[in-house]
Amino acid sequence: MQNQNPTTKEPSASNPSFIIRLGYVGAGFLAQHVHLPNFSSLPNCQLAALAERRPRLASRVAERFGISKVYADHSQLAQDPDINAVAVSADYAGQGEIAADLLRAGKHVFMEKPMAVSLHQGERILEAERKGKARLMVGYMKRFDPGNRLVRDLVRAWRSDPNKGKLLYVRSHGFCGNWIAGLDTSGFIRSDEPLIPTPIDELLPAWLPKEFQKAYIAYLQQYTHQVNLLRFLLDAHDKEDVRVESVALDEDGYTGIIILEVKQTRCVIESASTRFDGWDEHTQVFFEGGWIRSAPALLFSRPSFNEIEIYESGEQGGYRYPAAPVSQSWHYQEEAKHFLQCLRDGKEFDSPGKDALLDVGIFETVYQQFIEKAKKKTE
Repeated sequence: MQNQNPTTKEPSASNPSFIIRLGYVGAGFLAQHVHLPNFSSLPNCQLAALAERRPRLASRVAERFGISKVYADHSQLAQDPDINAVAVSADYAGQGEIAADLLRAGKHVFMEKPMAVSLHQGERILEAERKGKARLMVGYMKRFDPGNRLVRDLVRAWRSDPNKGKLLYVRSHGFCGNWIAGLDTSGFIRSDEPLIPTPIDELLPAWLPKEFQKAYIAYLQQYTHQVNLLRFLLDAHDKEDVRVESVALDEDGYTGIIILEVKQTRCVIESASTRFDGWDEHTQVFFEGGWIRSAPALLFSRPSFNEIEIYESGEQGGYRYPAAPVSQSWHYQEEAKHFLQCLRDGKEFDSPGKDALLDVGIFETVYQQFIEKAKKKTE
């Protein structure tokens, strides 16, 4: 798809009151509970169009959020000259294809993670970004949690403080439970209209056996958060900054640990699916002279901020529990604000597509090692 909208007006810092006319693709759970409410609440942003393949659902969701234009699919939305940018949440493989089409049409795109389900899909998305002269942001909301930003600042400070000694180890613990704990879902608009899934075989890595496809996508879509957060906390922004050291996952391809070397620091990610009523997650950064531990609130808590524990050794040491700068909104809303603000001032996104592609490559390596081990066990 070629850029059909060269005359679409662009937001700019010189006109901060410019109203960004936003299109949205998808009307499912994240759209209704997260992104549509967030974007609709922000100043100088108008939800101007919705694209959804289920017509009855599209009509009801558009009515709820006051969206005047409804399109049957994203390709129609891409041709709308009045739309400045588009946000996308769809199935994990299909949303990358949607994003690529929109980028080729010259639309700036905010999309849910993961950016892609394979390196070749991700590289094609970035090529679409270049051809359309548009910009892509991937929604890693953990980067916009004020607690995580405080932890990153502390890690930076400690690494330059000789009293803290060597950075030893980082532990990322993520046992999944009820991810919507505490959320009132009574207002969710459901639909019995059939939704045709995206054909994924050609989008997935060519080396991935069919019997591992479901597990691969499940592991990628969840633990891409942990890999991305580790890179964020340790300022690892290049391919050479991360090496997959070891993979020890159970037969389900989900439960277990992986060991990464991130900027010369060993990092462990612990993963499992549980029946917990909540979510068991924390990240702990260990130095010779102390540690920083951060645990997020439930995903839909508002305002949302991490609980932080700091231990420092020595006579003047002990425990501290600093309060992060508490956003009056929510990390999901903070990423939406960031997307719009960067469109206005031209600054680079904190989670651009080219950075998100690094995570996809890491997961391909993880799963290649996992499958190699699994095959050896059956020989």
